[in-house]
Amino acid sequence: MVEDNAEVRQAVKVYKALGEPTRLKIAMMLTEEKNLCCSDIGSKLESVAGSTLSHHLKQLTDCGLLNLRKDGTYIYYSVNRELAQKYAPYLLE
Repeated sequence: MVEDNAEVRQAVKVYKALGEPTRLKIAMMLTEEKNLCCSDIGSKLESVAGSTLSHHLKQLTDCGLLNLRKDGTYIYYSVNRELAQKYAPYLLE
């Protein structure tokens, strides 16, 4: 039963993160284009301030939906396809 509780908590985190329209757009964008940095994502969204974008990316990363890779001063984001397949398969369609 402990595993079920952990899975429920994970699902709630993912759904809560995707419940915000901008975060859903970011996740959908990253399923189409892998390994985008914050500035690339921001330029595609246009109307989101840098600090707000950082907050959204942190929420998506904290719930496990996004993976990040550091390369020097840049951080590149991609969708954790395994987690997306389990909790939000519509993102991968």
